[in-house]
Amino acid sequence: MNQRAFALIAVSIGTLIYGINYTIAKEVMPYYVKPFGFILIRVVGATTIFWILSLFVKTQKIEKSDYKKILIASFFGIGLNMLSFFKGLSLTTPISASVMMVTSPIMVLIFSSILIRKAIGKQRVFGIVIGLIGAILLITYGNSHQTESTNSNLGNFLVFINATSYGLYLVISKNLIEKYHPIVLVKWLYLFGLIFTIPFGYNELTEISWQEMPSNIYWNIGFVVVFTSCVTYLFNLYGLSKLKPTTVSVFIYLQPVIATIYALIVGSDSLNLIKIGATLLIFSGVYLVTKQVDNSVK
Repeated sequence: MNQRAFALIAVSIGTLIYGINYTIAKEVMPYYVKPFGFILIRVVGATTIFWILSLFVKTQKIEKSDYKKILIASFFGIGLNMLSFFKGLSLTTPISASVMMVTSPIMVLIFSSILIRKAIGKQRVFGIVIGLIGAILLITYGNSHQTESTNSNLGNFLVFINATSYGLYLVISKNLIEKYHPIVLVKWLYLFGLIFTIPFGYNELTEISWQEMPSNIYWNIGFVVVFTSCVTYLFNLYGLSKLKPTTVSVFIYLQPVIATIYALIVGSDSLNLIKIGATLLIFSGVYLVTKQVDNSVK
């Protein structure tokens, strides 16, 4: 099996974990742990794990000029990405959040055209428009039932911000992963990410009632820290080192399928016509955006 096949398998496993994560993380928030507090737990845990793992990897010096790039990648890939995602997920539903993440390939194309002068073309422009219409539809009308504590419109918008941030992160980190070992890079990404998340998550972390937390919630938190934070980031970085950013981002459109099946099985969410219609528009947009790109993947 060649390296490209291993990369595709790694990204597929990461996508499976992300799909399940929507419901698992939603069960924790906001009743047991508020979103920013949860992110701080996640980043502290992942930072610790990656710095320990780095002890078993050959030492690699980071070039001074790359620290700024890593800092920027960390802001979009760890800080803004995670904070907006968990805050959004705490306000909306697993299915809506997973569908909104599908807009990431569209954002990757937009940022690629801006940062690396990648030509878009009429078909892709049309795909971007269709996908964004679906995103706006989902943000505005995706959930018919809202309470004061569940603002799904804001939640869906924050997940869209997350998808945008993640798309920019994929483009920015492409050159970095080609130069550095995945564990060496990700330990610095998380360390800088910890600096970004402490001001937002510290107060919510101190409010957690650990003694009143059921054992299954501890397991959920552990899953997010170990699998969603560590395994997926390593697998996606490995995939990014062998594949193009647009190829890696395309795997995100499997997340709604996995998230929907899992959420319906455990009864944490339901479908409606708006969700289905918005999903079809977004998927159509992603198809038009990525159709020609996939013909040239390495």
